Amino acid sequence: MAAAGAEAAAVAAEEEKRLPEGDPESGGDSEDEGDSDSSGDGEDEEKENEAEIQRLEEQLSINAFDYNCHLDLIKLLRQEGELVKLRRARQKMSELFPLTEEIWLDWLKDEIKMASESSEREKVYELFERAVKDYICPEIWLEYAQYSIGGIGQEGGIEKVRSIFERALTAVGLHVTKGTALWEAYREFENAILETAQPAPGSVPSPEQQQMLCSQLEKIHTLFRRQLGIPLLDMEASYAEYEEWSEDPIPETVIKNYKKALQQLEKCKPYEEALLGAETPKLAEYQAYIDFEMKAGDPARIQLIYERALAENCLVPDLWARYNQYLDRQLRVKELVLSAHDRAVRNCPWTVGLWIRYLLAMERHRVDHGSISEMFEKALNAGFIQATDYVEIWQAYLDYLRRRVDFTQDSSKELEELRSAFARAVEYLKQEVEERFSESGDPSCTIMQNWARVEARLCNNMQKARELWDNIMTKGNAKYANMWLEYYNLERAHGDTQHCRKALHRAVQCTSDYPEHVCEVLLTLERIEGTLEDWDAAVQKTENRLARVNEQRAKAAEKEAALAKQEEEKAEQRKQARAEKKASKKAKKNRIGDKRKADDDDEGEWGQEEEQPSKRHKGDGDGLLLEEHMEVETGLFGRSGPEKPDRPANQKEKASTSRKDIPKVLHDSSKDNVTVFVSNLSYNMADPEVKLKELFESCGEVAEIRPVFSNKGAFRGYCYVEFKEEKSALQALGLDRKVVEGRPMFVSPCVDKNKNPDFKVFRYSTTLEKHKLFISGLPFSCTKEELEDVCKAHGNVKDIRLVTNRAGKPKGLAYVEYENEAQASQAVLKMDGLTVKEHVIKVAISNPPLRKLPDKPEAGRASQFAVPRQVYGARGKGRTQLSMMPRALQRQSNPVAKAENGMVQNSPATSSESPEEPKKMSNADFAKMLLKK
Repeated sequence: MAAAGAEAAAVAAEEEKRLPEGDPESGGDSEDEGDSDSSGDGEDEEKENEAEIQRLEEQLSINAFDYNCHLDLIKLLRQEGELVKLRRARQKMSELFPLTEEIWLDWLKDEIKMASESSEREKVYELFERAVKDYICPEIWLEYAQYSIGGIGQEGGIEKVRSIFERALTAVGLHVTKGTALWEAYREFENAILETAQPAPGSVPSPEQQQMLCSQLEKIHTLFRRQLGIPLLDMEASYAEYEEWSEDPIPETVIKNYKKALQQLEKCKPYEEALLGAETPKLAEYQAYIDFEMKAGDPARIQLIYERALAENCLVPDLWARYNQYLDRQLRVKELVLSAHDRAVRNCPWTVGLWIRYLLAMERHRVDHGSISEMFEKALNAGFIQATDYVEIWQAYLDYLRRRVDFTQDSSKELEELRSAFARAVEYLKQEVEERFSESGDPSCTIMQNWARVEARLCNNMQKARELWDNIMTKGNAKYANMWLEYYNLERAHGDTQHCRKALHRAVQCTSDYPEHVCEVLLTLERIEGTLEDWDAAVQKTENRLARVNEQRAKAAEKEAALAKQEEEKAEQRKQARAEKKASKKAKKNRIGDKRKADDDDEGEWGQEEEQPSKRHKGDGDGLLLEEHMEVETGLFGRSGPEKPDRPANQKEKASTSRKDIPKVLHDSSKDNVTVFVSNLSYNMADPEVKLKELFESCGEVAEIRPVFSNKGAFRGYCYVEFKEEKSALQALGLDRKVVEGRPMFVSPCVDKNKNPDFKVFRYSTTLEKHKLFISGLPFSCTKEELEDVCKAHGNVKDIRLVTNRAGKPKGLAYVEYENEAQASQAVLKMDGLTVKEHVIKVAISNPPLRKLPDKPEAGRASQFAVPRQVYGARGKGRTQLSMMPRALQRQSNPVAKAENGMVQNSPATSSESPEEPKKMSNADFAKMLLKK
């Protein structure tokens, strides 16, 4: 109650501080009636802010690791002037996350304004000490040093300021672009002390004063010399200032160090300029700078460039991992190493690898057991995004506990703690992890296997090991041969022959994946150590088991063959139905053709040739054919006058010539590097050469555009675009997925698949991306902007990709990329199961399943086309075995025998006018035909 009363009093005091000058309680003038409306608006806004503050506080009580929620709450409280609540909110956030430079500077400035007494100044000092530990920031160190100058009048104030300046120089004095400000501030402070130590004009200084003056001058000289030996921007100005300030000539050694630092600065300038011109996050530029400093080998400079990179990329786990690895292997300074590991896990708590490295570093530097156990408990509450992460952190902690045990003793406190930790780990994975992820993350029970190994090898307790393995086998692992052999090897090394034999007999009975291997191991055991009775029993056991396995496999094969036969019969029925349908259509067309021939032989013949292309996709050229076809029909029914009898024939001759004269597009593979392959274009595209040239001229000079047409002149939706320069072709790849006439245009490198059969063009990652979300169940009407409005509430959205089909129609799927893994994890928790336009969406971390590689055909392309396509029905054998025969020729009623591109057409004897239809062939008939050949 006392604490609550004190807090209420503090809040009341702060409210009094925030009263406006015009408030009646403060003695000011009352508000005018004209201001009543604005006052009402202010009250409404204040109520809205209070409601929002309450909502944010409730949200943080549910999930304390919501980084953006912390930021929003701090911003609102600062806006409202709620200092007590603001201080508490900042404190809670700083306990969970390292704060950025901006947050720390705002907090420090607010506290500095309120600090008037010496006790309050000490609290500000403590706050500065916390701030400089989160990140190495020159601005915070400079603010710290300048604030300490305000306490110079206190006892030991000057030495305290000098101590802070020296620490600041150690931390960021090597910063190429911002270090100069600290050196200059330090010199100004010492110059100010020098001014106060000067004797009064006209007076003679005492020996003590003279000694103090000389000492102070030497300190300033030393600062100049130290600074000039470090590569910093504007070194020339600092050198000129030293020349002007110093009454004595600059020593030769100082000049030599200055020139050496200048040379080093010239080497650093390209990297600094690259950072200056790069856009956030600048990871590539920082990595190049780090590699440069690593080659130079100065630990202080390497540490500083890592810290600079992390200040801008604090949520990149790989960067923290590389930095910590360097500190662990090279510097090995306890305070520095543990501080870096602590900041790493506070920035990226979802990354299990950072926690494991932290535990190892704590053990390496002999941190007490209680602290390590406490850190492990924090790791368990960090909210990992995969079940396997919990298995890894448990295994790391169990390894640590195992290394603490002295196994020469039969019993010890450490051994009991290890056993209880193993038991807790098994229970934790079963309860907590399995409840959250619907899996334990440890299907092969590796933790229980390690526990069994410890009991058998280190504790000589095979009974406990057998109990553990019995438990492992009951969790669905008894069907795997490798699990039984692992247990057998443990029994072989630390058990006895009887239990080995028993384990193998059970393995023979239970194994379903590789029973032959287990049977072989059992027979080998009996051959070496067994009696005749043991051998006979093993032989009988293995023979019976293998006989059952072979019988089961035979039944499975028969079942599969029966299913295949059923599918074959269904396919045959579908083919027959299609053939009958096709025959009926053909008969109907023949009747129409006979009628046309009776009316006008010439027009009838023309109509028969042109009726088939009218079924194809109608581009510009096909529109002409359709127009001609319709004119023939009007002539048949008396709607066209006799004055134009020759127009269809003339147009037919012109259209036919335009199609047949189109040369075949040949691609020169030697120009692959300057050529791109463009596909998924609209068949209706008018003049594709002109259209595509307009699109691709922005990438560079286009040498040639080669659209691909069918032998009837219809555009086939793809083409080759050849550039003058290779860089233009590379730039053209950026137009991939650009929408052209309502369809996404696919642009890919021009690669010969025969020479590079494994080449795949897929621009997106197919591996786990923890900063990217996969969203399914979206309404087809959902736009990119609408989805972004939903997603940006949980973090900074870098990119959104709506998945579409080849025609550009949405599939209800999307990928959303956030700036970091923390925001993505938060978005999964908040958005999974959300309703968008009456559709419940599913949200998960992007982890596409592995793609199945297609089986490579045994025969070449020619073998696919050596058999007439008519054998397989109207649709052929499927999309993976396409015939190269033009469809117009396939549909002719009287095709001419022809061999072209490795295919053989039917002879004239198999004309559709023949009264006998060709016999339908099944897959079995087809196989027999090939075998006879």
